Amino acid sequence: MRALIVACLLTVSLGACGSLPATEQTPFIPPGVFGTYQDVDTGAISFAAWAFASPANTRENPAEAARAVVALEYLPGELKESPRWIGVDDSVIVRLEQARMKVRAILGIRPDAPPQLVVNAMLALGLNLQSGNQAAAMQVLTSPVFTFPPEQTLGILSNLPYIKEANLATARAESGAEASLLGGTGR
Repeated sequence: MRALIVACLLTVSLGACGSLPATEQTPFIPPGVFGTYQDVDTGAISFAAWAFASPANTRENPAEAARAVVALEYLPGELKESPRWIGVDDSVIVRLEQARMKVRAILGIRPDAPPQLVVNAMLALGLNLQSGNQAAAMQVLTSPVFTFPPEQTLGILSNLPYIKEANLATARAESGAEASLLGGTGR
């Protein structure tokens, strides 16, 4: 229980580092989750495209797989709501939403779970795994956000299968973001 409280406090304190409020569709992601010198948006796009490109990229590294889930929870709302991404085609957002639902189904994440709860759980899981606190990591996976037993979810994250929808959606998001930043056409 103490480890869960510490993980929650760490997540809340990390949340204080950012400046933009979360919305119902777009969860808050603390700075630095996807790299020290990358903003959250481009870091999430690049990381998700890399992570979902091949199962080998996150194999035996459930903390990295959890970060990929964080990115996929974040991107559909951010690309839809932020004026920065107005040039990204709506079909990219729809595909990201479909990929998020597919990944949730594979990991046993409730389809109706708010994205912020999923992000909080995955960030806490990743921090606990990186610090070697297996007991706290397993405690995070007992959250009502998850429908599978903790061992099953952790096993899937450790050996994330190839998820075609996530690979194609994140690759298209990466291409769409690059085109948008370079002055591509609007929606």
